Amino acid sequence: MAKKITNRNEDYSQWYHDVIREAKLADQAPVRGCMVIRPNGQALWENMQDALDDMFKETGHENAYFPLFIPKSFLAKEAQHVEGFAKECAVITHSRLKSSGDGVEVDPESRLEEELIVRPTSETIIWDSYRNWIQSYRDLPILINQWANVVRWELRTRMFLRTMEFLWQEGHTAHATKQEAIEETEQMLEVYRTFAEEYMAMPVITGVKTASERFAGAVETYCIESLMQDNKALQAGTSHFLGQNFAKAFDVKFQSAEGEHEYVWATSWGVSTRLIGGLIMTHSDDNGLVLPPKLARYQVVIVPIWRDDEQKANVLDYCDNITKELEDSGIKYKLDDRESLNPGRKFAEHEAAGIPLRIAVGPRDLENHNVELARRDTLEKNIVDRDGLGDRIKTLLDQIQDDLYTAAQERIQENTHHAESYDEFKEIIKNKGGFVYAHWDGTAETEEKIKEETKATVRCIPLEGEKEKGKCMVTGKPSTQKVLFAKAY
Repeated sequence: MAKKITNRNEDYSQWYHDVIREAKLADQAPVRGCMVIRPNGQALWENMQDALDDMFKETGHENAYFPLFIPKSFLAKEAQHVEGFAKECAVITHSRLKSSGDGVEVDPESRLEEELIVRPTSETIIWDSYRNWIQSYRDLPILINQWANVVRWELRTRMFLRTMEFLWQEGHTAHATKQEAIEETEQMLEVYRTFAEEYMAMPVITGVKTASERFAGAVETYCIESLMQDNKALQAGTSHFLGQNFAKAFDVKFQSAEGEHEYVWATSWGVSTRLIGGLIMTHSDDNGLVLPPKLARYQVVIVPIWRDDEQKANVLDYCDNITKELEDSGIKYKLDDRESLNPGRKFAEHEAAGIPLRIAVGPRDLENHNVELARRDTLEKNIVDRDGLGDRIKTLLDQIQDDLYTAAQERIQENTHHAESYDEFKEIIKNKGGFVYAHWDGTAETEEKIKEETKATVRCIPLEGEKEKGKCMVTGKPSTQKVLFAKAY
């Protein structure tokens, strides 16, 4: 059978799309820059949603939903915000079609009095509602999350990583004090870090964005950054301290306990289906998708093997007992008893789909009271005793989760460098890639020069680690700490 997945070292971009195709995660849509998320991809997103939603609710947040359409005048109220999104907005100008000789055309008489924007993000329309919800300090804090889709008119797209329409969650909170809002921003950054590392098995670095990379309308943008297998960085989530910018734009004030009228303090934070792209590029190999057990649609697939009807009945009965044990152990499984494919084709299909563990059961396994276990991450196969299989698999799934994180962490450490001079920095970026720590003088001019000359950007100003003083690698001016550079998606 011809190899369906391109080798990563030959063409990384094609490998990425091949993995998505063979794992049946998504298809290209008939609309440019959009995608059809298939059941495997949607199940993965739903598992991410479930885990994150629980974490949000544990920190006191509630879910709500706001309109897809935003009046154009709302975006004009916050100058930085509209400037940041102006080139990405889809604009609705008319409300209906009419029949024509060629089929249908826009009815010119249906032009809207005010054009509507298909939401690129929801700060403006949410803060319009908050103006009605907030009168007193007793109404605060407001801790709202929304699961939704957004549209950003991207010119260069790639499935999951950057599409015109994508799914995400966006949190929007309102607070009585600046300190409360900052603590909320930092808390949600930690939620994202925990999710990335404990569920996705994807190590991340937390930090603050530079002014030029900051979210439009934010005072500070915090982020989690990870490194993919091609040594490019991926911004996997952001949490924004918005100050009072949107409260002032939408005149959202509250009466304090002292009777004073003050503007509300705000945050927003979000992650998207981009996380699926990050998951693919963190763990997958030349055989296809590799999934961490905590997020897999199926943690175990059982493939029964038989030659005749008598063997079939006995093997399926044996498998039935295994499925009951897995179910009792809370393990998500799939029994693949299709007769349309031979075992080899099934093995290849489930391997490409990234199912963490495969159990193969044939007539000889019944005789010896055992099964064959195969790990997706290492491709190791072992014959194990049937007794205590549920507990053994639970332990093994935990081991796979830990091993995936460790492998990703070791890869990132091996591809993290420190540059003391600009020449050394340029050599690393050109020939090695990866994360590079280097001193920067903090100016937008130097940041832009580095970007133009090397295509590398400041991914973040790290929050963790010692703040080592030094001199900017480009200008020689004082620097308070090394910042994190990389080429990025």
